[in-house]
Amino acid sequence: MIFRNKLGFGVAGSVARAVIRELAPMVEAAGFRSFWLNDTPNGDSLAGLKVAAEVTSTLELGTGVIPLDRKPATPILEDLAKLDLPVDRLWLGIGTGNPKGGLARIRENTAILREGTPATIVIGALGPKIRKLGAEIADGLLLNWLTPGAAATAMEDLRGVAKETGTPPVRGMLYVRTAVDPAGLRNLVEEAGRYQAITQYRNNLDRIGAKAMDAAIYEKEPERIAFRINQYADILDDVVLRAVTGKPDVASYSSFLAAVMAAAGADGAS
Repeated sequence: MIFRNKLGFGVAGSVARAVIRELAPMVEAAGFRSFWLNDTPNGDSLAGLKVAAEVTSTLELGTGVIPLDRKPATPILEDLAKLDLPVDRLWLGIGTGNPKGGLARIRENTAILREGTPATIVIGALGPKIRKLGAEIADGLLLNWLTPGAAATAMEDLRGVAKETGTPPVRGMLYVRTAVDPAGLRNLVEEAGRYQAITQYRNNLDRIGAKAMDAAIYEKEPERIAFRINQYADILDDVVLRAVTGKPDVASYSSFLAAVMAAAGADGAS
């Protein structure tokens, strides 16, 4: 069955705050574990999560992810203080941004964040080197653009690091771009093409022998949606369904949410 307590719901940080204000309580009421916002130059994830925090009480809140070359640890901490986010519910996702010097940037900024906030630290990780580092210094890894088989390999790697270091394994999370209707599919294909053209993502996809669309979900029937989600939920600690819809509005996200809930019902999930 669909493990709803493993599911996160993700949208772009550029989504209108009014939409987030309506959407986040719906996601919480549906039994999702977490709500995530991408961080982009035109979409401040922390500011958006402040809105979500104001209208929810148990939903965990994640940034997926803040690029450290654009916003290092100190400005992040300043924003956390200014916004007064509930750090007990915050999954603070960070990433290298520019891959040059990325491992050192992650290590240095993670240490600063550890000193400045009790929030859960999640590192966005593509390749094996950053996964290994993240498994050693973070609370979780946010993986991206992986097929179920590649996700299983990544989780094996995390368990291997834990065995080597004698520490509990960090949480393995995966962003899965998901569409449930033709309008969403059109945008999903476009988004997959953009990522396929980015060198570090293309290299990672080549490494796992896949195309970007192979690492996404597009289904319309409830049973098929459930099957595809379960392929990931059976492997990972958390699966963040990055909702790709025709429009970034409440009606479109509500329809997406209803499709996932119908899949849960069709799959016998409670």
